[in-house]
Amino acid sequence: WAASLGCLPGLLPLAASLGCLPGLPTWAASLGSLPGLGPVFEEQPSSVVYPEGLSEGKVTLNCQARASPAATYSWRVNGTDVPVGDPRYTLVAGNLVISSPQFGHDGGSYQCLAINRCGTILSRAANLKFGYLHDFPGEGRSPQTAYEGAGAFLACQPPAHYPALSYRWFVSEFPSFMKPDGGRWFVSQVTGNLYLAKAEPNDTASYFCFTTINMDISTKSTFSKANQLTVQPDAPAITVVPDPFSCPIPVPKLRWRKVDGLLPSKAGASAEGPILTLPDMTFHEEGVYECEAYNSEGRDTQQGRITVQAQPEWLQVMSDSEVEISSELHWTCVAAGKPRPSIRWLRNGQPLSTQDRVEVNGGRLKVINLALEDSGMYQCVAENKHGTIYSNAELRVQVQVPDFRSNPVRRLVPAARGGQVMMECRPRAAPKPTLFWSRGTELLTNSSRVTVTPDGMLRIHNISRADEGKYTCFAENYLGKANSTGHLSVRDATKITLAPSNADINQGENVTLQCHASHDPTMDLTFTWALNGALLDLEDPGGPYHRKETVGDLLIVSGHLSQAGTYSCTAQTVVDSASASAKLVVRGPPGPPGGLVVKNVASTSVELRWSRGYDNHSPIGKYVIMGHSPLSPGWKRMRTDPSNIEGNAESIRVVGLLPWMDYEFQVIASNILGSGEPSMSSHTIRTQQAAPTVAPSGLGGGGGDRNELIITWTPMAREYQNGDGFGYILAFRKQNSPTWVVERVSNVESSRYVYSNQSLSPYCLFEVKIKAYNRKGEGPFSQIAVVHSAEEEPTVAPLRINATALTAFEMQVSWDPIQHLSTNGILQGYEIRYWRQHEREASADRVRTAGLETTARVVGLRPSTRYHVTVMAYNSAGTGPASPRTTVTTRRPPPNRPPGNVSWKTDGSWVTVRWDHVKTLDNESAVLGYKVLYKHEGQSALKVLDKGKTSVTLPLPKDNGYVVLEIRSWGEGGDGAAQETIVSRDSGETWTDCVCPNNIFFLIKCTLVHYCP
Repeated sequence: WAASLGCLPGLLPLAASLGCLPGLPTWAASLGSLPGLGPVFEEQPSSVVYPEGLSEGKVTLNCQARASPAATYSWRVNGTDVPVGDPRYTLVAGNLVISSPQFGHDGGSYQCLAINRCGTILSRAANLKFGYLHDFPGEGRSPQTAYEGAGAFLACQPPAHYPALSYRWFVSEFPSFMKPDGGRWFVSQVTGNLYLAKAEPNDTASYFCFTTINMDISTKSTFSKANQLTVQPDAPAITVVPDPFSCPIPVPKLRWRKVDGLLPSKAGASAEGPILTLPDMTFHEEGVYECEAYNSEGRDTQQGRITVQAQPEWLQVMSDSEVEISSELHWTCVAAGKPRPSIRWLRNGQPLSTQDRVEVNGGRLKVINLALEDSGMYQCVAENKHGTIYSNAELRVQVQVPDFRSNPVRRLVPAARGGQVMMECRPRAAPKPTLFWSRGTELLTNSSRVTVTPDGMLRIHNISRADEGKYTCFAENYLGKANSTGHLSVRDATKITLAPSNADINQGENVTLQCHASHDPTMDLTFTWALNGALLDLEDPGGPYHRKETVGDLLIVSGHLSQAGTYSCTAQTVVDSASASAKLVVRGPPGPPGGLVVKNVASTSVELRWSRGYDNHSPIGKYVIMGHSPLSPGWKRMRTDPSNIEGNAESIRVVGLLPWMDYEFQVIASNILGSGEPSMSSHTIRTQQAAPTVAPSGLGGGGGDRNELIITWTPMAREYQNGDGFGYILAFRKQNSPTWVVERVSNVESSRYVYSNQSLSPYCLFEVKIKAYNRKGEGPFSQIAVVHSAEEEPTVAPLRINATALTAFEMQVSWDPIQHLSTNGILQGYEIRYWRQHEREASADRVRTAGLETTARVVGLRPSTRYHVTVMAYNSAGTGPASPRTTVTTRRPPPNRPPGNVSWKTDGSWVTVRWDHVKTLDNESAVLGYKVLYKHEGQSALKVLDKGKTSVTLPLPKDNGYVVLEIRSWGEGGDGAAQETIVSRDSGETWTDCVCPNNIFFLIKCTLVHYCP
């Protein structure tokens, strides 16, 4: 180096490593530098499976790296250089193309090397392997026999192959592949065998094992000769060794569980099938798994252990480093994996081991006394049986004469009188230079006020005006020397002239903390505030802190408990600062009590204990206990003993709780400033059980079938059960009987009990009472209720039945009431049954009356039809015997045509409407007259005319509204079809809604008289 420095006087050498030319210096920037970047892989080769025997194909192994200058490439196979000159090997950019790969010649492990002047890196290994799948043997296969209900399996016996196969089976002919059939079929993807559970006669067929191999370039499949399976109906009556694949009957179901933990949710539906699938395995899924087969006859299990292993993964890698010559390099690589990965090191693609200045210790690399030839590309390689990973980094060893051009000493260094100043000296240099300072011609050494540190820092304490002047830093190493000068300017010190004072406020009040300061007038002064050392944001207009413009006063708006503490005001210039502090006390409601625990849990009370919370500078006056249970939607105040809890208390008894109920509790403290936040909720506790204290409500009953007594009640709500083992005790007796019958009902949800006894009299009066019980005892009986046993159907039929046809569609039926006997039940009414003459009585229609009426009208009948009618009484038990039958014939139907030729004429406030007489047919009832229905604004009036009248005069509304008229005939058969007409007095105009013969409705507007055909 000395010789090269002497050749170009006046020029400073820069770092040789910048040009990636180890061992050669790179000269001054005026001559130009040579930037460089070591290779970094952007694409690396991947393993390939190539079909054996494919002669015209090609394999491309990719390799691309980013580098400056651009990288060149070479390849290795099994550690030996690939002869790129061979016509079968072509290098395209960095990619290696192998033409017509040959088994036994080209197979192996390939690696790419990327090279430039900064160094060399080695890619991961990519394996080129040859795949093949031979044909199944040509010999036929022996037929197999299975017996109905038993299990069987068919062996695949796959041919030689690489890599692993996937297996399917098809039946009889391709491509009728097997499908799951309720879990009866299973194909092993390990052996290829087909397993059958519970053979059935229709399983008799020819079965073929279909194998497939997937390679990177192509896919190949082949299938076996037929495996003939015959299922026979009955097994021979001989003793045989049990078939290990036979299946019990019924066909068992399958389920999986993890013996040493919870089954991962990712198992999904496979947890109920023959194959447990766990995607994206992690180490958490390691453990023992059990498959259980079960049916109505029993269960059986098998266990297996899953051990999870993993390829290496980097936890820590090295990074590119620039290190000065003659120093030390320390790099560390840490990788995880299972089995634990081994780690080795490469430099420029060559193995690196411990020797001379290099120490390799697993994942640690140490190089001492670095030289320029140590520059280059380094790789850390972690590998186990599951894979290999690489981490790259570039090392640049620097050598440089001291140079201040990029980092000179500050030209002007202001400092406050009485304060201290630090001046840095950080030139670029390699190796590390010797540094010293001077003031003018005076060399500075350590004294009571001046300190020069080994790394070139100059510190001057208790500065005075006499310290002003120029200070120079000198740097020197064996390559040369340099210096840089700065000027120290002494200014007036900053002082606090009005310090903030301690303050005491209530929560929600405003407070101002004052802060004024003096400073050197040539410099700007700024104020900052901090709370307990944390800087406050004074720029947020919506925040609680605001600073006055001209001075440093701090305004705190609506003070909060969280804003209490020590406030520090700092007045600062670019050279110094001054601070003063004050304490702010904010008084407010107490903080939440702590450490809430529940002790001495009884059936209706518990003891709570807690520790006092912060009183926030105002003594705690009292406490309130809040509770929560599943019965209440929110928190509510609880009863305590004593009811008032003093502020010095730390325990209390909560009373009035429900037995056997879950509770959570909170404690709230309060003082004269309000109530504080509640404590953390206690753990949920359940009170002790106790016997029920109230009886069920809603006791009643009655009804049911003959010889039954039905008792009903309202089920007890959860809050009244007081314990588990809950049920009901019923007691009942006939009225005036001395003996109670007692029955237990053990279901808490029950609301009904049926007592059945053949000797039970109908509609007998019983006295009933009920109480609840649980594991702790019985509660009180309810008040006695009176309940009747089931009624008996009426035993007497109504007499003197009379049926009269009213119209073609309705009749009226009357009868004599039956003699009501209250001892058998309560008569609820009568049921009328009627059916046409040619129908059976079983198909009769029914009409029921409510109450004791002895007449009823039946509608919806057919005209000109003969009906049979009978009447029977009924109660809650059913209907009694039928009355003697009577017969009635409905009348002929009315005409189904409305009056025709409707016309009208208005005369002032009246309208006269006319129509033609309706002529009847032979099968229709005679017309006895006409009905005119007058409707206006929701009100209506009916006029009934005799047969001789076919017109009517009606008033019109006084306003300009309209009326609606419905005109129809009437007679013995009932009312005929209606003709609707709309009439208005407005300008003599009228509208009508006419019915035409084809039943099409339309609206017509006319001036005088309108005619409807």
